[in-house]
Amino acid sequence: MATKKLKVGILINDYKIPLWEYRMVQDILASDHSEIALIVRKKSVGGTTKEGKLRTFWKIRNSLLYFLHGKLENKLFKPRPNAFQPKDLKELISCPEIIVSPKETKFSDIIGSEDIAKIRGHNIDVFVRFGFRILRGDILKSSKFGVWSYHHGDNDINRGGPPGVWEVYEGWHKTGAVLQILTEDLDGGLTLAKTQASTDSVSINRNKNNYYWSATSLITRKLAELHKKGGDAFMDEVVRNNALPQIYYNRLFVAPTNWETLKALLKIYSGVFKGWIKRLFFFNQWILMYNFEKKEQLSKSFFRFKRIVPPKDRFWADPFIFEKDGKYHVFFEELVYKNGLGNISVLELDEKGNYSEPKIVLEKDYHLSYPFLIENGGHIYMIPETAENNQIELYKCEEFPLKWNLEKVMMKGVKAVDTTILHHEGTYWLFCNIKENEGSSTSNELFLFHSDNLVTDQWTPHPKNPIVSDVGSSRPAGKIFEYNGHLIRPSQNCAKHYGHGMQLQMIKVLTKEDYQEVNLQSIYPNWSKDLVSTHTLNQTGNLTIIDALVKRRK
Repeated sequence: MATKKLKVGILINDYKIPLWEYRMVQDILASDHSEIALIVRKKSVGGTTKEGKLRTFWKIRNSLLYFLHGKLENKLFKPRPNAFQPKDLKELISCPEIIVSPKETKFSDIIGSEDIAKIRGHNIDVFVRFGFRILRGDILKSSKFGVWSYHHGDNDINRGGPPGVWEVYEGWHKTGAVLQILTEDLDGGLTLAKTQASTDSVSINRNKNNYYWSATSLITRKLAELHKKGGDAFMDEVVRNNALPQIYYNRLFVAPTNWETLKALLKIYSGVFKGWIKRLFFFNQWILMYNFEKKEQLSKSFFRFKRIVPPKDRFWADPFIFEKDGKYHVFFEELVYKNGLGNISVLELDEKGNYSEPKIVLEKDYHLSYPFLIENGGHIYMIPETAENNQIELYKCEEFPLKWNLEKVMMKGVKAVDTTILHHEGTYWLFCNIKENEGSSTSNELFLFHSDNLVTDQWTPHPKNPIVSDVGSSRPAGKIFEYNGHLIRPSQNCAKHYGHGMQLQMIKVLTKEDYQEVNLQSIYPNWSKDLVSTHTLNQTGNLTIIDALVKRRK
């Protein structure tokens, strides 16, 4: 385990860098594990003349429509915070600088031996690549643990570029990013970490902004891991994780041609137009669906489920069940559209399908949803989603089912959603999705914490956090349950859009040092034509309940 801070070097073309890189440097400087010890800057070549408009036009003629689309996007879509807003790195750091003039081939930069000797004299642990082109030669071995570099694309299916474009043009549901240690083999970099965000179906700018922010924390997390484990253990694990072959089967992507861009834009904006027409006559509403079995078991055929439909001025979602005195109480998020804030309501449901008028049990001046329920020490507790209040709140039931009081703030200063507790083998495990970077999504990454007690604010983060970094399976979708001796974690699939479907993830390893899960099944809203989404699953006793987003006439 390292005691001194890691010495990090940064490879840049210029001190003007985009905001997402600037924030990454801020995180490194604020950490207790790393420091910025060296800047290696590529010498700018002066005296070059700008190409004339006619020559520039000629060079991009086959992709002219794509570049024009980019200019239109810059006018129409201006996401905030903008990951690509230029910032001056000199505002943050003051450290030694080495200016290099690499030998340039068609696509690569090769730093000369004299400069490499100067660089090695600084004993850098990790280089982070912000600039340069494809790096080859001794620079790749000039630091103890190599040059770390992002590939903004899922390199299993997308190599080349431009970043964040083909995912939108092709209609892929997820956009990935990879952090690698660079090698001489352009396709053989060692993968350190991956993340998957939801693809924006309309805008390249919004898509890039979301997944660049989502990937920003990868480097600081891996630096922290390297510092904690030590170099040998860290690199041994990297080698093990890259031991299996990875076959790339797609083409090498380049800037879209005029024809490819035209086809994509026609598809995208015809979809936008169809959606606008639909919204004139229909609206989407979350409803509850349920089914009773003759014995205590999970009901597994969703087409048999009956519907509980709210009035058209509101939706009901995120149902959780508590059985008390032979009665089933369903707690759920109720959101009246004109108010814009969710509260927690409850209704009583019997096996004949009769249900009571919902009553509000918890209402705040911030949004509430996902009322996770747990019984502990003879008391009933609720952990609703309170991300808008930047904390995780535990409520204790004083008079069931209507009176709840705040018992404990479990965590402060976090944008955490859908907190789910599992009490397993004497330990309380807290699962929740957290948004670490503004501009990213709460649906991307699952974090895990543990404690010996439920009613506490002392939660130890898992060393593998985030334990899942995939918008298709991270966000919780209901309580974790045991099925034939296996722990099953329902999760949301938010890749196509928020709450589109569910995944059943089987937990294979759950310890304070390790976490592993595998996908058992994907669940999609296909059992009725009016369904759009389904994103919560819970079962207690004979009752199984889910929610569903349905299309209704206005």
